[in-house]
Amino acid sequence: MEPIAPEWEARAEQLWQRFDELDEDAFVEAIDSLTSELPDGSAVAAFERAGARDSTGRTGEAIPLYRAALAAGADAGALDSSRRRQATIQLASSLRALGRAEESVELLSAEKGQPSDELDDAVAGFLALALADAGREREAVAVALTALSGHLTRYRRSLSAYAAALA
Repeated sequence: MEPIAPEWEARAEQLWQRFDELDEDAFVEAIDSLTSELPDGSAVAAFERAGARDSTGRTGEAIPLYRAALAAGADAGALDSSRRRQATIQLASSLRALGRAEESVELLSAEKGQPSDELDDAVAGFLALALADAGREREAVAVALTALSGHLTRYRRSLSAYAAALA
């Protein structure tokens, strides 16, 4: 994992908390400035820069940065598991937004096979959106209902069975 100073992480978090206070160009510039403090080729820097562009409607610019973050992270184990998973979700969402739903489905379907964590439902939600955009609405509903069923105290078994029947 790429060593990132806790102080840098805190400044990045504070900057993201101010997202709505800054205009889009100022926010991207601030992220670029902050990430310039990290080493060249930093997976974390690419991830943060991608997220800034994605969040400000520059989705086309974000995609190659997400890919760079994931590639650098895979080569050196530079991204922690949460950032790696976030980068995958965000890349898939960006691809879907640009009409590349099948690519999004592919990424998110593979991601479902990764170790479980707090982002499982996000993976399922974005996969459901991608499936719907790919014309696979019944499968999309099944994915969404399966994720929802995990949060129910009653009807979990029934809802899971109905979701399986839809798929």
